[in-house]
Amino acid sequence: MDHHGVLFLCLCLVTSQSRTVEASEETLLWMKRMETVTRSRSLTSFAELIHGLECRLLNASFGGHNLTLQTNTIQTLAFKLGCDFTGLSLSSAALGRVPQAPAQHAMQFPAELTRDACRTHQRELRLICIYFSTTHFFQDGPSRVGAGPFLRASQKDINSSLLNNYVLGAQLGHGHVHNLSEPVNISFWHNQSLEGYMVTCVFWKEGTSKQHWGVWSPEGCRTEQPSPSQVLCRCTHLTYFAVLMQLSPAPVPAELLAPLTYISLVGCSISIVASLLTVLLHFYARRQSDSITRIHMNLHASVLFLNVAFLLSPVLAMPPVPGSACTALAAILHYSLLSCLTWMAIEGFNLYLLLGRVYNVYIRRYVLKLCAVGWGVPASLVLLLVAVKSSVYGPYVIPLSNSQGNSTGFQNMSICWVRNPGVHSVLVMGYGGLTSLFNLVVLAWALRVLHKLRAKEKAPGPRACRDTVTVLGLTVLLGTTWALAFFSFGVFLLPQLFLFTIFNSLYGFFLFLWFCSQRCRSEAEAEAEMEAFSSSHTMQ
Repeated sequence: MDHHGVLFLCLCLVTSQSRTVEASEETLLWMKRMETVTRSRSLTSFAELIHGLECRLLNASFGGHNLTLQTNTIQTLAFKLGCDFTGLSLSSAALGRVPQAPAQHAMQFPAELTRDACRTHQRELRLICIYFSTTHFFQDGPSRVGAGPFLRASQKDINSSLLNNYVLGAQLGHGHVHNLSEPVNISFWHNQSLEGYMVTCVFWKEGTSKQHWGVWSPEGCRTEQPSPSQVLCRCTHLTYFAVLMQLSPAPVPAELLAPLTYISLVGCSISIVASLLTVLLHFYARRQSDSITRIHMNLHASVLFLNVAFLLSPVLAMPPVPGSACTALAAILHYSLLSCLTWMAIEGFNLYLLLGRVYNVYIRRYVLKLCAVGWGVPASLVLLLVAVKSSVYGPYVIPLSNSQGNSTGFQNMSICWVRNPGVHSVLVMGYGGLTSLFNLVVLAWALRVLHKLRAKEKAPGPRACRDTVTVLGLTVLLGTTWALAFFSFGVFLLPQLFLFTIFNSLYGFFLFLWFCSQRCRSEAEAEAEMEAFSSSHTMQ
């Protein structure tokens, strides 16, 4: 090779190196700019900063197989991958941690990662990893830095936060990787034991609403805890991952999951059949129905919807099901519960009118107005929540403590339910508490009135037996067993779980028994009246 060829080759090498240096410096300057923006609280969009960094890493030219850049709170890695990719394991201990990072983390990518991309693109693939040791860029709130660091108050609970303030992200090229049969494993370590905390693997779900640039969601991720200080996330897609840590002083023991699930399944199935049979019997004999019976039928319908939605809830919370389906079912389940509670309160109100205003109970279009309250008020509340922030519904993780072995871990279970603790406190526990309190007061007052009426008479055995059945029926009708939900603490937790599950899963069946007893009683009274009328007519 002559000296001109050597000179040209050296010029190409120098040009290539200068381009690599320029690309690295440009990306590094962007990372430093991101840190400056968070400190200055300017009105730059979080999404623009993150996507700008991703674009620069995907388009950066560098020699060798990988590029590593690092600032105080951000670490980036870029890898050149081929279609012969056999997997990749990354560890913060080997790469060198970010200066402000308090603990270690690791990511393991399966060989399946590049399979779909290689079917359409035969060229070189680019895998980028971005590690944040700050939560400023991922806030479940307004998408601008000027909104301030409200992460802790905007997450699932005011007492919840991200473990170590870590956010680990990965992306393969400009496409989306999802539905992997072999999951991506992301490990987080903490310098202290996580016993007493509920830990949930979440990912940053972008574009879920116009007000927020993203929210944390557990969809497509399974949470495991191999040791007291380690959390393992197994996720079927690539995005930004973190671990949501929430104080959980009394998780449900994992060994109780099977019996409680079996009781719920059997009880709800029996209630569904009983409620459906009751409604069908009502339509068969609707000529004999009055306002009281129609109110009972509305309660049966709400219980039927509630049981069906509850049985479907764990099924639609599984990863293969789209998140929108789980969100919709969670809203329906919440609506069914509110409707059921409202109709219980309506039963109490109607009982007050029957016993307290015996001679003045007529209200024009009474049942229609009650239907507007029983079905309309819950619908208005749920639709308002969906319109304001639909992310309050979705997969809800139930912590299950697993004390087998030498360590304490979690075997979390997900259902489609209310995820926002504020909404749960006000529109589930608060709503149910007011309903239970009102019906307990009505029940106590009704028993007092019945006692006064019976005190004027000598109650024989059959009459005392009927009174006992009436008391039990009113207790069931007014749904007072739902008040057991407020005893889920301390030594009451385990008995409350079983009693609440048994009584309320069979609530529809108990209502069916009450309906049958009232029907038999009314038929017996009608026959007695007919006999009395026939005997008086014969005497004449």
